[in-house]
Amino acid sequence: MGRKWNNIKEKKASKDANTSRVYAKFGVEIYVAAKKGEPDPESNRALKVVLERAKTYNVPKAIIDRALEKAKGSADEIYDELRYEGFGPNGAMIIVDALTNNVNRTASAVRAAFNKNGGNMGVSGSVAYMFDATAVFGVEGKTSDEVLELLMEADVDVRDILEEDESVIVYAEPDQYQAVQDAFNAAGVTEFTIAELSMIAQNYVTLPEDAQAQFEKLVDALEDLEDVQQVYHNVELED
Repeated sequence: MGRKWNNIKEKKASKDANTSRVYAKFGVEIYVAAKKGEPDPESNRALKVVLERAKTYNVPKAIIDRALEKAKGSADEIYDELRYEGFGPNGAMIIVDALTNNVNRTASAVRAAFNKNGGNMGVSGSVAYMFDATAVFGVEGKTSDEVLELLMEADVDVRDILEEDESVIVYAEPDQYQAVQDAFNAAGVTEFTIAELSMIAQNYVTLPEDAQAQFEKLVDALEDLEDVQQVYHNVELED
């Protein structure tokens, strides 16, 4: 699928290493997920998915506990889940997912990030049709054949299994997220380099060097926004 998950993860980890931004965003996401049901991951699938992803980003337990305690308490902050679609340099496609308690603030900030960095906002549906919602898992210490075998034994269907650097990446339908995780857990695999529900582009593009520099600046500007949780795109970034 050409996603280069490990390289992207390392880039994001390096970028976020000196800030608390990523932890603050997870705090909001955990709170919102916990409020969708019980603040217990065993009975709240949305929360379980977020907590598993938080582990892959090494979110401190204190951040997680604080968000869960807030959800259990009397706090009742209202957050809207929003999706914006737009284009970057050379027609690159971008999806921006946000959680916000102020829709006007977020819409204005996202639009400004696009406009100031060589992009432009699109209408709903202008980009998303070129992406597929996907469950993505990454594991180390196993070959692709071993992963295929354990998933087949658990009768779990997946879209693709690829080896990337030292990891094996599994792509599956979103509704197979829990089944894939359970299959790994049953085989003794409980640690993941990737564990998330994502939007995967159907086709990736490579940009000229100058356009890529501008594109990365746009993505950075979007990811720096307080209310933005995820930015997906169809650009094959160079290492």
